[in-house]
Amino acid sequence: MKNLFLIIAIVSVSFLNAQAFEGKGDQKFQVGVNIQDEATGINLSYDYGLGDNISIGISSSYALGIDELLDADFGDRFDLKARFNANLGNVLNIDENFDFYPGLSLSTKNFGGHVGARYFFSEGFGIYSEASFPLAKYSNDKLDIGYYIHNQFAVNIGAVFNL
Repeated sequence: MKNLFLIIAIVSVSFLNAQAFEGKGDQKFQVGVNIQDEATGINLSYDYGLGDNISIGISSSYALGIDELLDADFGDRFDLKARFNANLGNVLNIDENFDFYPGLSLSTKNFGGHVGARYFFSEGFGIYSEASFPLAKYSNDKLDIGYYIHNQFAVNIGAVFNL
């Protein structure tokens, strides 16, 4: 009986047709962990497809675990970003479940870039990984705690959902 269930499960998965980025009107919601030098936190993002390979969105991160040397309040821990992505999964033609997207972001703390990848296991669920980095900082004031939390290389890893 266990073998029959396993065979049915494997065959069912092979019939799933997930597509990583569908173009205009496509909507993605991502939730994950934000990992960086001075802090670890949560990351939420939403992307909306404007065209075959272009999406815009919003992303937010909140630093939870902060280095003990930094005394951060809510404003220091929180960051909000407007995003622009070039979704290249269908251009690279690796797999229809895979999307690779470089992009730019304008946040309350800096102007930066990001490079990410998504892989969908089913029509509505997948995983993502994203690396972000500052290109221009609003302030070089090293007395500002936000300088240390949001103006460095960071990695986001988590789950992505089709809406």
